[in-house]
Amino acid sequence: MPEPDAAVLERRAEIVAAMRAIVPGEGVIDHVDSLRPYECDALTAYRQIPLVVVLPDTVEQVAAVLRWCHANHVKVVPRGAGTSLSGGALPLADCVLLAMARFNRILDIDYADRVAVVQPGVTNLGITRAVEDAGFYYAPDPSSQIACTIGGNVAENSGGVHCLKYGLTTNNVLGVELVTIEGDIVRLGGRTLEPAGLDLLGVIVGSEGLLGVVTEVTVRILPRPETARALLIGFATVEGAGQCVADVIAAGIIPAGMEMMDKPAVHAAEAFVQVGYPLDVDALLIVELDGPATECSHLLEEVESIARANGAVSVRASVDEQERVAFWAGRKAAFPAAGRISPDYLCMDGTIPRRRLPDVLTRMRAFSAQYDLGVINVFHAGDGNLHPLILYDANEPGQLERAEAFGADILRLCVEVGGVLTGEHGVGVEKRDLMPAMFSETDLAYQERLKSAFDPGLLLNAGKMFPLLHRCAELGRMHVHGGAVPFPDLPRF
Repeated sequence: MPEPDAAVLERRAEIVAAMRAIVPGEGVIDHVDSLRPYECDALTAYRQIPLVVVLPDTVEQVAAVLRWCHANHVKVVPRGAGTSLSGGALPLADCVLLAMARFNRILDIDYADRVAVVQPGVTNLGITRAVEDAGFYYAPDPSSQIACTIGGNVAENSGGVHCLKYGLTTNNVLGVELVTIEGDIVRLGGRTLEPAGLDLLGVIVGSEGLLGVVTEVTVRILPRPETARALLIGFATVEGAGQCVADVIAAGIIPAGMEMMDKPAVHAAEAFVQVGYPLDVDALLIVELDGPATECSHLLEEVESIARANGAVSVRASVDEQERVAFWAGRKAAFPAAGRISPDYLCMDGTIPRRRLPDVLTRMRAFSAQYDLGVINVFHAGDGNLHPLILYDANEPGQLERAEAFGADILRLCVEVGGVLTGEHGVGVEKRDLMPAMFSETDLAYQERLKSAFDPGLLLNAGKMFPLLHRCAELGRMHVHGGAVPFPDLPRF
């Protein structure tokens, strides 16, 4: 992470006092013991206690905090529920950590227009709970939906098991209220599908807190489908499961969800939730179809036929809603299940073309042997979004470093086969220094120019997304003194 600004650290008492003047009462946390819960997010391998934590109650307080920090050149790191798996909410030693947990109200639900207006601290599942009695739901459903907040979903463009048919967060957000680093309050998008002006909303969703602080989100809510049924399909080989995925999509069938788990993941999940997963298979597919009952029954038969043609050794269809939910319970519990078999793990996130699934899984097994670390695989098979869980023990010297190198090789492999570095977890600090593997210097420069248009002082979520050495060059320009650049022995991106 960037070296903390010594001048800012020396002004800590002044900064804390200024924050207390803006957010009175218990809205400012500055005691070191009380700051520790904020020292990391779900990427727990990296930790840093922030300078101070501020919990605003109102949009006006958010604007005042940002305006003061801008005027006094103090960095700000926005934080939601802290479930980021890429270190997106990792604090800095010289930052104001702006925690949005108190923005937890649902402001409006409009069933006629099929929208809900919520504050960023509302949990993902909380939206569905608020509208389900009327027969509606919010489609994106990341595995952490019980805890993750809609503000964090917007920051990372989160997905979930149903993103294949219903899209990621960006496909389900219609508008946001945003506070800029200068303290201006702006609205992007709204309740309509095609608002006027430049599509800056598409820039904000997935911007990882680098461009502004979201204080309100308008999301699309959908009617519950008439029927939803799931198939649990076991394969003797990963290759057969991968080909089945490709053949289902090629047949014009778009399932509501299509997830794959390899054998170690199946065993870990079944031991944890005991939902009846077959343990004698090398790969397990969960395929969900939804819509009218007749259509679901027809598509279930079509998918089963495709699966059998690809060597499926077991096929089981859910008979009721309870069993369908149970099928998904194992998949959604795969991450905590991994915690039962390994002291620590890194959850990676990369996306590849579906047809390359067998090749990539074979290469990952080779990496596992090379680094002498276990790996289990769960992923959104329908769109090729991989989530390898690299198993390691942080108490064993060198294992964290090997796990990081293993993860970097997986992400480089994703790019090599035509994929991307991230599908839904974001870049954060985890993938920051791998960005040059995917983007040219020109690509990065244009992204940085966009960042600078919103945040010219580079105060928002500093140290994230852009490779540090590249960022230090300030859009590729390097100060030269006496014919030499600083640190000439270091490689430049």
